[in-house]
Amino acid sequence: MPELPEVEIVRRSLEKKIKDKVIKKVLVRNRNLRFKIHSKFERHLYKKKIKKVDRFSKYLILIFEDMAGFIIHLGMSGTIHLRDINKKNIFTNTSFYYSPILPKKHNHVEIQFDKIIFIYNDTRRFGYFSTFNNKIELKRKFSNFGPEPFSNLFNIEYITKYLKKKEKNIKNFLLDQKFVSGIGNIYASEILYISKINPIRKAKNLTKDECKKILLYSKLVLKKAIQKGGSSIRDFQNINGKMGSFQKDFKVYQRENLNCLKPKCKGVIKKKIISNRSSFFCSFCQK
Repeated sequence: MPELPEVEIVRRSLEKKIKDKVIKKVLVRNRNLRFKIHSKFERHLYKKKIKKVDRFSKYLILIFEDMAGFIIHLGMSGTIHLRDINKKNIFTNTSFYYSPILPKKHNHVEIQFDKIIFIYNDTRRFGYFSTFNNKIELKRKFSNFGPEPFSNLFNIEYITKYLKKKEKNIKNFLLDQKFVSGIGNIYASEILYISKINPIRKAKNLTKDECKKILLYSKLVLKKAIQKGGSSIRDFQNINGKMGSFQKDFKVYQRENLNCLKPKCKGVIKKKIISNRSSFFCSFCQK
């Protein structure tokens, strides 16, 4: 599933291509995604101008001039393709998952602008679209989410207070969108490795200094991943045919049985299943 950095890259691709464009036509080929696309979806979008392409956590937010709009969650396999009507695109994918070329099947939603067609493809159909009519409704959509790692609300006071007396392990908290929004399995492993914190440590046992490390490295790891174009876990590319390269900087993720990369550390990277997710950590330096 795309995490915050990958969704941010998609957002930037869309911002360049469809901002200030007017929607000319909407075609829903399959309404049966994770949540069924409602019958008024086409009417909600028709003739609206895209004023802003925003993002919160792992969600894309497309906002119209009247502050209504719609939200897209890519789920496990959702991809967005932009096809130029007047050109034969070599690469159409705005993200780094699955084929960079528009597949022939599973194109569930098409949104047409003057010269560009926005196509949502999803083989497993775990993604979804959700509409809103104003800022209040949009805010309500994310009322149960915690702050993003880049938000000023995600600070040391918030972290220490939230984790105080919590029995659950810290890896699960980093994946809990009610605690912090946007961090997924890959980046949680990387953040804890750099912080030298074992993923199975109970949250209540973390020191204030360790909480400061989580605060610092959450921001740094995600920022670096965005700068690197996200993580292309499989050999696929973005809309310009360029791969995200953060996977080359993985310090721990998918490095099971390899030596720890920290200087003078004699540890070996281990893999442990935590809440049905693969966690990677150093057996020696992550305490």
